[in-house]
Amino acid sequence: MAVKDLDWANIGFTYIKTDYRYVSNYKNGSWDEGAIVTDATIVMSEDAGVLHYAQECFEGLKAYRTEDNRIVCFRPDLNAKRMVDSANRLEMPPFPEDRFLKAVEEVVRANEDWVPPYGSGATLYIRPVMFATGNVIGVNPADEYQFRIFVTPVGPYFKGGAKPISIKVSDYDRAAPHGTGNIKAGLNYAMSLYPIVKAHEEGFAENLYLDAGSRTYIEETGGANVILVDNDGNLVIPKSYTDSILPSITRRSIAYVAEHVLGLKVTERPVKLSEIPDFAEMGLCGTAAVISPVGKITDHGNVIEIKSGMDEMGPVTKKLYDTLTGIQMGHIEGPEGWVHEIP
Repeated sequence: MAVKDLDWANIGFTYIKTDYRYVSNYKNGSWDEGAIVTDATIVMSEDAGVLHYAQECFEGLKAYRTEDNRIVCFRPDLNAKRMVDSANRLEMPPFPEDRFLKAVEEVVRANEDWVPPYGSGATLYIRPVMFATGNVIGVNPADEYQFRIFVTPVGPYFKGGAKPISIKVSDYDRAAPHGTGNIKAGLNYAMSLYPIVKAHEEGFAENLYLDAGSRTYIEETGGANVILVDNDGNLVIPKSYTDSILPSITRRSIAYVAEHVLGLKVTERPVKLSEIPDFAEMGLCGTAAVISPVGKITDHGNVIEIKSGMDEMGPVTKKLYDTLTGIQMGHIEGPEGWVHEIP
């Protein structure tokens, strides 16, 4: 087998149809055996539950080649566990964690020609998704579902280096207190589409959402958790009073690296927007970019400049980024089980 001949550095972060996907269906109280298929289309009833009551959740992770040409993923067991949590919250039958991992392995191996070459900056993005296919008219959970994993190659998130971005404080709420903000459900992202379009029109890269109750505490952005570095070079992670922040796998990994690899003090606590000027560095973390440095925040005309500035990633943030990506690529020894090789 041979790697596809693509312009890997310029393919962007868009959908490219690959050869195979994994599909399993839930019916009569159990999941079927599942299979690798070639058909990228989905056919379902006009009355499918996902179309009316948004019974849907998803995950996002990556496969990539190491320098010695192994194909690996980063902590897919946490994606499997988080999808179980999402399914339970939405009254969907969880897809078993062991089968999730096996399905990831099968679909990546089937599409190994699409895994970008080492050093290209590109990766194979993996999208597991589960949705209600059973007929539902009344407001009730469906009785049939589909679990599917497709993959698509994506280019490097940062071209020419990770430059600090400018974000704005949103007038909208990402999630309700005690709602679904702590699971990876499509409905949470639907809520953020109108605000992000408006933010882009105004020249901002992202929205910063505050807690829906008091609108004084930092929650997260539309697609990433927030991390902060104090003036002593230690990590501070905003915490939600109402459990409405998505438990980012990247954020949890960064926190571990900060404490156990770099020897930094890590504090997770509620952080007020008014405290931001006191911090030295700020970043947004997630699967796609790992860490996006933030240079300034605009709060209704009031510009809050982060001390690390708009020219480059702050020194502690960069060390966190370099260490975590070094572990992912096999250049730095990480905790056992973090790098999962595709057999």
